[in-house]
Amino acid sequence: MGIGMSKNLQKYLTSTSAPALIYTNRTLSRGESLKELGAIPVETVKEVASKSEIIFSCVSNDAVLQETANEVIASGDIKGKIYVDCSTVHPDTSVKIAEQISAAGGEFVAGPVFGASPMAEAGKLIFVVAGPETATTRVAPYLKDVMGRSVISMGTVVSQSSLLKIAGNICVVSFMEVISEAHVFAEKTGLGSTVLETMIGDMFGPVLESYSKRLTTGAYAPEPNGKAGFDVALAMKDARHALNCAKTAGTRLEVSEIALKNMEAASKYGEEIGGRPLDSSSMYGTIRRGAGLDFYTDLCKERDAKK
Repeated sequence: MGIGMSKNLQKYLTSTSAPALIYTNRTLSRGESLKELGAIPVETVKEVASKSEIIFSCVSNDAVLQETANEVIASGDIKGKIYVDCSTVHPDTSVKIAEQISAAGGEFVAGPVFGASPMAEAGKLIFVVAGPETATTRVAPYLKDVMGRSVISMGTVVSQSSLLKIAGNICVVSFMEVISEAHVFAEKTGLGSTVLETMIGDMFGPVLESYSKRLTTGAYAPEPNGKAGFDVALAMKDARHALNCAKTAGTRLEVSEIALKNMEAASKYGEEIGGRPLDSSSMYGTIRRGAGLDFYTDLCKERDAKK
C-alpha cells in the first residue's frame, strides 16, 4: 500500500492496542515515517505473509500482483489467512489470484480504491470490496473510518469490484480529456483558463475543479526531477484494461480511446525530451500541441527555469 494508507492503518492498530503493522517495500527506506509510528519493516513479502493473518497490497500492475501473490502462497501455510489487494487490475486477474489463494487455503478480497495520495493521507479513500463474506467481514474494521471514508460492497465475485473500479476510471479519464480540450479551447479563443476554471468549480463542484487545477497549476507535467501525482504509465494501463473489457462486452469507449491516444503521445514526447515525468492528465500537453501551442504552459516553463 501507499504510505498514506499504511500510516492510517498503523495509527488505528496502535489506538486499539493491536499488534504493529508489518510492512515491506521495494525501497524500504520510503517507510521511515511508518516505522516512526511503530510499524515493523521486513525485507520480503514472504516474511510479511508468514507473520500476518491479514495481508494488504497495492501494486502497480497485474504482473506485479501475480508476483506478490506467488510470494504470499510461497510463505508457508496460509490456511485461514486473508489477502486483500487494493490495486487496479483486470477483472480476469482478480479471478485468477482469488483461485490461486483459495487453492492454497487462504481467502482473497479484491479491494481497489478511489482517491489520490492526498485522500489516502486523509483517510478518505473509497474502497470497492468483493470476496468471501467471511473475509470481507474480518477486514471491514480496517477500512471505513481508518483508511477510507466509505466502502462499496460488490458481493462475493471479485471481478465485480475490479469492473466498478475500471468504470470509475472511465469517468475520470473522460473528465480529464474533456476538461483538457475545454482549456485549450479557452486559450485559443481568448476566453482564458481562469474564467473557465471558475465556471467548472461553480457548475460542477470541487472534484472537477481539482481536475482543472491539475492543468492550470502545471501538475500535468511536473518539473524534471519531480513526481507525478498519478503517473501516465499507470493511467494508460488502466485505460487499456477498460478498452479490453469493453471489447469483450461488445461495446466501445470512444472517449477513452482518444484519451489513451493522447496519453500515449504525451508519454512518447516526454521520452523524446529526456524522460520527463508526466501525470495522467498530460493528455493536455498533447492537445495543446495539436492546437499549435507548446506542450508546456508558460507557468511550467517559468517554474522549470527557476530550478
